[in-house]
Amino acid sequence: MDYVNLGATGLKVSRLCLGCMTYGAKSWRDWVLDEEASRPFFKQALEAGFNFFDTADMYSVGVSEEVTGRALKDFAKRDEVVIATKVFHPMSEKPNAGGLSRKHIMSAIDASLKRLGTDYVDLYQIHRFDYDTPVEETMEALHDVVKAGKARYIGASSMFAWQFARMNHAADLNGWTRFVSMQPQYNLVYREEEREMLPLCEADGIGVIPWSPLARGFLAGNRKRGGGGETTRSGSDPFADKLYGDDDFDVVDALTKVAKERGVSNMQVALAWVLSNPTITAPIVGVSKAHHLPDALAALEIELSDAETTALEAPYRPKDVKDHD
Repeated sequence: MDYVNLGATGLKVSRLCLGCMTYGAKSWRDWVLDEEASRPFFKQALEAGFNFFDTADMYSVGVSEEVTGRALKDFAKRDEVVIATKVFHPMSEKPNAGGLSRKHIMSAIDASLKRLGTDYVDLYQIHRFDYDTPVEETMEALHDVVKAGKARYIGASSMFAWQFARMNHAADLNGWTRFVSMQPQYNLVYREEEREMLPLCEADGIGVIPWSPLARGFLAGNRKRGGGGETTRSGSDPFADKLYGDDDFDVVDALTKVAKERGVSNMQVALAWVLSNPTITAPIVGVSKAHHLPDALAALEIELSDAETTALEAPYRPKDVKDHD
């Protein structure tokens, strides 16, 4: 495993980040693994050199944080791992149970720390942009979270580049803590972040930790034209059906061709393509089956040729920006 700095910070993170949305409670999503089934994957990831783990308060409505916290406490030393979590999505139907108000951020960080069983998180991220809260209120609250020692760094996730720039500008103007990372969706069938967000991150020294580098399993070839698929997740993930359409199967066909010619899996080539972008710090990978971790690690060794990259990118069709709200 290689380790790289998270953007312009001195924080070293593994080249791959383990996404923990997969671990929690089946009552939240059918494809989620319960705690007993999840623990071996944490152990294997740590043994493989992963030190970077990403979750969110809303995953399994808090249970993912609990499972992640207990596993890392049992299998690793706290100062040897980088724990990231997120805030924004409602945790209940109460009026102040979501968003990025000062009230919610202050309550949410304490709740996340309790579930994770730790005094601090290394990276505290806003899950989405809050159109109902002034950016100054959010950035000052996040700054206070850092100054209270409850988070080492702050980051953001899917939003428009102008929103991200505006929030960091507010921090700069007031001497508050600025975002050091961005977590956008980025994969072979969703490349819209190449227009503005990735260039902004490169220019400002922002670490990029893309979610869904395999398009929620779409690029693995487990989905069918028209919706659905053969795996539990592909057959019960309507969100993915909204993100990816029939045109995207042309990309999967190109990916499958390159993978077969190399004698490797779709997953390895798709992940290698994301890793080949110099702006990317550490893609977030989901691991729920025995072959997922070895495939992800093997992707680190693949160097795509110019011809392969051209073949993979040629079928892409621009699309509307998705999942920024």
